[in-house]
Amino acid sequence: MDHRSLYLECPSQEVIPGRPVLVGCPLDLTSTFRSGSDAAPAAIRAASDSIETYSPLLDLDLSDRPFADLGDLPLDPRSLDASLASIEGVVSNIAKAGARPLCLGGEHTITLPIVTALDKIHHEFVILHLDAHTDLRTQYEGSAINHATVIRRLHEVVGPGRLIQMGIRSGTRGEFAWMREQGTLMSWAPGRENILLERIRERPVYLTVDLDVLDPACFPGTGNPEAGGWFYRDMERLFLVLDEVELIAADVVELNPGLDPSQVSAITASKVVRELLLLLS
Repeated sequence: MDHRSLYLECPSQEVIPGRPVLVGCPLDLTSTFRSGSDAAPAAIRAASDSIETYSPLLDLDLSDRPFADLGDLPLDPRSLDASLASIEGVVSNIAKAGARPLCLGGEHTITLPIVTALDKIHHEFVILHLDAHTDLRTQYEGSAINHATVIRRLHEVVGPGRLIQMGIRSGTRGEFAWMREQGTLMSWAPGRENILLERIRERPVYLTVDLDVLDPACFPGTGNPEAGGWFYRDMERLFLVLDEVELIAADVVELNPGLDPSQVSAITASKVVRELLLLLS
């Protein structure tokens, strides 16, 4: 593989116990508005040329913390079931080796096989879901598994009490009623860091980042932008909370690089990935 296709010219494809492993999951089979998220893993790696290995926020440097980049999975472009099975199998192998997967979407549906694999190995982890959208439909356009139903399917896998949703600002009346009934929706404003920390301090955490949680003013390169979102400082406040807990795995999804010719979105996504690699290490 050409070294320039790896994140920050990562020199290793060796899975190391206790260390993060990048895996590209270029799935884009259920998009219903603007497709193109399958190009995201390559765009995130290319954009890493513009950032440093050092994080001033965390005061950590990737040059001191080895990670692996396995490249992109060769997903079947004609079969959702086969693609999801491939993702589940690879994540399962990474987790069984004692490493920590960080998966790059692609569409948000990739989170379902990741969590399904991890739930067989790690027990009672809490899912922290960042998104503009609820993704809680029972079905959408005749399908039970897609980007609009993925969080409902996750909840069915892990059961109640293990889901926290933040940044949500779009969904049906029924979906918002469900979140209120289940107690999953949490607001995120300065000063609420300790409230979140109290909920997750004693439990392993899985983080799923739909990048449309960010406001389109700073992140236009996503298929379903929604006004009124987070700014990058809000994400940084979350990273500092996550630095206090056990983060076992994560995904970053829904970058659509073709929608932002400035490449600001891809560069921002690449920076998010750097911070998560450091938190996972």
